[in-house]
Amino acid sequence: MAVTTDQSISSRMPGDRGVWAWITTVDHKRIGMLYAVTALVFFLIAGVEALLIRLQLAGPNGEVLTADAYNQLFTMHGLTMVFLVVMPVAAAFTNYFLPIMIGARDVAFPRLNAFSYWLFLFSGLMIYSSFFVGGAPDGAWVGYAPLSEQLTEVVRMDYWAIGLNLLGISSIAASANFIATVLTMRTRGMTMLRMPVFVWMSLVVAFLLIFSLPSVSIGLFQLLLDRNAGFLFYVSAAGGDPLLWQHLFWVFGHPEVYVLILPAMGIVSEILPVFSRKPLFGYPFVVFSGAAIGFIGFGVWAHHMFTSGMGPIAEAGFGIATMIIAVPTGVKIFNWIGTMWGGRLRLQTPMLFAIGFIAMFVIGGLSGVTHAIVPSDTQQHDSYYVVAHFHYVLFGGAIFGYVAGVYYWFPKWTGRMLNEGLGKIHFWLMLIGFNMTFAPMHILGLNGMPRRTYQYGSGLGWDFWNLLATLGALVIGVSFLVFIYNLIVSKRNGAIAGPDPWDGRTLEWTIPSPPPVYNFAEEPTVHALDDFWHQKYAEDEEGRMVPIQPVKGGALAVDKETNGGDDGEPDIHMPTASFYPALSSFGIVVAGFGMVYLPWGWITVGVGLAITLWGLFGWSLEPVTKEH
Repeated sequence: MAVTTDQSISSRMPGDRGVWAWITTVDHKRIGMLYAVTALVFFLIAGVEALLIRLQLAGPNGEVLTADAYNQLFTMHGLTMVFLVVMPVAAAFTNYFLPIMIGARDVAFPRLNAFSYWLFLFSGLMIYSSFFVGGAPDGAWVGYAPLSEQLTEVVRMDYWAIGLNLLGISSIAASANFIATVLTMRTRGMTMLRMPVFVWMSLVVAFLLIFSLPSVSIGLFQLLLDRNAGFLFYVSAAGGDPLLWQHLFWVFGHPEVYVLILPAMGIVSEILPVFSRKPLFGYPFVVFSGAAIGFIGFGVWAHHMFTSGMGPIAEAGFGIATMIIAVPTGVKIFNWIGTMWGGRLRLQTPMLFAIGFIAMFVIGGLSGVTHAIVPSDTQQHDSYYVVAHFHYVLFGGAIFGYVAGVYYWFPKWTGRMLNEGLGKIHFWLMLIGFNMTFAPMHILGLNGMPRRTYQYGSGLGWDFWNLLATLGALVIGVSFLVFIYNLIVSKRNGAIAGPDPWDGRTLEWTIPSPPPVYNFAEEPTVHALDDFWHQKYAEDEEGRMVPIQPVKGGALAVDKETNGGDDGEPDIHMPTASFYPALSSFGIVVAGFGMVYLPWGWITVGVGLAITLWGLFGWSLEPVTKEH
């Protein structure tokens, strides 16, 4: 089943504390927590960047930022939110809960899992280090050529291009790992159509990344060759084509939108049945609509290019595909509404954020459908209307969904409950602040305000709406201060959660909170979708769900004589800790630094490759078993 060694849990636990234990961990739960904490730090940085941008635009002729500083913060805010916040947050949830939800003790390749995290962290730090060596990337997060080629007086865009390629390696490694885990490590009885929706959405996302990332990797490699080796892939005067960059980027960039949103959809699909006390309405439709979104998502990329002169046939084709992709999205929304309809709703904080997700995502989706109409898109293109749409989908959608997941699974992570009162304050502040910030941007865009502008004159009708948006951004900032305070205080003093505080339906609620390192003392057997719910409840003669028997704890019992060691801990074999994944990823990033400063950077490239080879060599020869 899981990757195993001869190291027992009982001998491993005493050394399972301290910084070194976290650096060398291969436990999927700890790696999930590392992803979560790192993403939170980057989120706070991106939030500060966003507030500075909004302060600059609060009134006409703003002087908070120079044009150059604005371009750097604008670029880094987008890059950070997409690649260093939302994607790793999804990875945090997937790492922590996917194995537990399918009844596994770890992922298929624990060391590769650790490698993926450390490469993500070091790549992010590499990109941000550019602030200290001449300035951060300033070509926007899409890095459109030929602009990104012309910025050659500094190495800003080289940091961006190399850093994104390294982040892509991390994502592909993690995706392959998750696919192998889902396909080979499901517990007894868990067929594909008994898997939780969150697992399904994570599986779709993994395939999306594997098939989409090579496109942008090729584009980034060609861009680096243009910038540093005299190639002319994107230089029209020399026979190149700037539109080639747009095609290569958006073949990745639009599936990337679903990479960001589908895990949040999976989280919402787990929360709604629990707090509606009903099964998910139309489970097969929710699953297959998610898969359909992933498939159709590869056929809509050029709606970002309706103003590029592709011609009416291409524009019509991509416009139709953009309309079609709204269908499976609508299927999900109606199934979520069907789940709540007639249910005994408990409007606790996870449920509030889940409902907020649905409402905000619907608004973002409807504004997105308008971009399928070519004449409408032509008017809206590169205006603040697009900024509003993008944020309603990714902030109102993804962030609301992931915050719902934090409130839902925090008891499982920590064994304690988040404060419900503070949670509801957080929700209402965030909901109000979000709409104050981004709803006015629809009006600004329709009134002609272009995106990526750092100043505007008075008398254009933009003053009030920009001021309102800035005030809303400040409210969002306050809401997340409440959120962070709640996390810190509840981690120490929150109410004891127990294994099943929400009366859950899936396997993670059958084990203690927080889970033991081995997850399950015995491999569970699944007999139905939402099997844990059916163990607790059955229909009476009138069709009402009634408890079968009280469920104590939730952890599977362990027979000390047959399964345990001298101290009562089950003698379960788990993968040993390893330093080599972190070392290998560090070496790759050192080589990336050297690539920025070619030709003299070849020395650094050599040092980085040597460190990487050292790590991989030690990794390959590391004993699978360890005596204790």
